[in-house]
Amino acid sequence: MKILFCGDVAGSAGRKAIKTYLPQLKEKYHIDVAIVNAENAAHGLGLTPKTYAELLRAGADVMTMGNHTFDKMDVTEIWQKENVLVRPLNYQDGIAGKGFHICTFNGKRICVVQLLGKAFMNSKIPLSDPFQTIQMFIDEHHTEYDLLIVDMHAETTAEKIAMGYFLDGKATLVVGTHTHIPTADAHLLPKGTAFITDTGMCGDYTSVLGMTIETAFSHFGLGTAPKRFEPSTNSSTLSAVMVEVSDKTMKPVSICPVILGDTLENTIKL
Repeated sequence: MKILFCGDVAGSAGRKAIKTYLPQLKEKYHIDVAIVNAENAAHGLGLTPKTYAELLRAGADVMTMGNHTFDKMDVTEIWQKENVLVRPLNYQDGIAGKGFHICTFNGKRICVVQLLGKAFMNSKIPLSDPFQTIQMFIDEHHTEYDLLIVDMHAETTAEKIAMGYFLDGKATLVVGTHTHIPTADAHLLPKGTAFITDTGMCGDYTSVLGMTIETAFSHFGLGTAPKRFEPSTNSSTLSAVMVEVSDKTMKPVSICPVILGDTLENTIKL
């Protein structure tokens, strides 16, 4: 079985990267399930029913969110219908949406969970401890799935790495998202879990984390009033990881970074 996890989709450039490369990747590498972090898909902040449908048509099988889950309030309309959208599991009780999704591909039950880190994370919604939350989830639901994939959406590399080791041997894949820069540490942890600190973003890398360079300057220097961030659209690059799982043991046997597009050096060829 092959799983593809695509990093944070940043605005229209990110959606273009998904539409351009995801269908080709699924066909050439026989991807069984494609998971896409979509929390920045709608003009760089949040997700709308329209952009959700656009990513579905492009081949996303499951989508995860993050700290921008409710930046577009009509996102709640998605959860009113049959959907594959996952928001942070460790949001307080009573929040719209769901923190996990279990789907079946080729007879195997795949569970996708998202957690929101607490270190330096500016969350408008109170968060519970992500480590306690995921352990309680595993204790309660471990008989309901064959593979567990965890999107650890966090600000610091340390918190994401800590979660990787916490879930080593419990999860199939732990992938970090949120910081939009791909890290060079994709590997199998000692007990077999596939891990990467951050898979990067799908979007324009001639930018500051997907936003135009000019608007970013106003937030970090020059002594000028901060301007509203605007998504950059100069080019489109897809950043992802591909994980191969043994059909016999249901354990990952490899994890490979996937970078395709106009800016970063490609890691695989289509």
